[in-house]
Amino acid sequence: MNFAMWRKALNIIPEVSKEEWDSLDIISRWLIASRAAVLIMTFISAALAGLFALRNGSFQFLPWLALVLGLNLAHATNNFFNDFTDYALGVDKDNYFRNLYGPQPVERGLMTKKEHLLYAAITGLLALAAGLYLISYRGNDSFVWILLGLGAFFVLFYTWPLKYIALGEIAVLIVWGPLMIGGGYYVLSGNWDWNVIIASLPYVLGVTTVIFGKHIDKIAIDKEKKIYTLPVVIGEKVARYIVLAMMILPYFFTAYLIAIKFFTPVMLLVLFAIPTFRGIYPALLKPKPAERPTDFPDGQGGWPLYFAPLAFGNNRAFGLYFMIALLIDVGLRLIFPAFWI
Repeated sequence: MNFAMWRKALNIIPEVSKEEWDSLDIISRWLIASRAAVLIMTFISAALAGLFALRNGSFQFLPWLALVLGLNLAHATNNFFNDFTDYALGVDKDNYFRNLYGPQPVERGLMTKKEHLLYAAITGLLALAAGLYLISYRGNDSFVWILLGLGAFFVLFYTWPLKYIALGEIAVLIVWGPLMIGGGYYVLSGNWDWNVIIASLPYVLGVTTVIFGKHIDKIAIDKEKKIYTLPVVIGEKVARYIVLAMMILPYFFTAYLIAIKFFTPVMLLVLFAIPTFRGIYPALLKPKPAERPTDFPDGQGGWPLYFAPLAFGNNRAFGLYFMIALLIDVGLRLIFPAFWI
């Protein structure tokens, strides 16, 4: 067991040669091939669903654990399908972006097509098993079946056709917020709460900026390959300003939820993320530089990706303070029920 590689693959998408790959254990291979480093975004969505359920006294550990595993395995399955679909369509040929910031397992010859599909199938079946357990937990609730069906739809069709017809970014906004957080809350509590949906937006807007940023980074090559992501359709400048808006809006949604007393004022801790935003926003006011800036991180998570790592840094800062604040918020409500009436 290569614990060092496990840790590395959970933090970045490591570059590995064929020789290194062949020496790795199966868990290390799965973590690299599934791009496990990005699953943290899904874990946070599941954690937020659990915290909202804890707030209203409907949290149960085993269903929440099944939710965490199911959502993360579904995300990993989508990553497998994403890579395989792009390989099958010839997108990853000729040193495309996916090969520059992390290994594309099939294109690089690390895995055969059969092995890649086997990994995807097993991962997807495990995700489905978790979903079926949650359906059973909710007493075969028809709405949970709808949520499962929507999740399966986005897993299977995000890469094609949604990403190709400017719907990929919208899909991310729907999936990581209303579907994962709002739907996850429903699965745990049995209640649909529109305030939870609104409360999912501060976090999911940050997640959406990451995928938006990545699509801005590769706007020229996507246009060449006829992949019509939203930045390709609306242009780089408009896309950059949309990313800026999505970085600012979470503060206003949080303020609104405090004003209506869904959140306690402790959620103002998110304001500590503003210095990170202030360090990032000037770069979004200008086009992507032609060459890597000297002060920009090299290697994984860095060049040729530019806006995506900046967005990830902002999302990580806001998401961290949002999560800490929500933990305190929930704790105050549980210890002092009349704290915020």
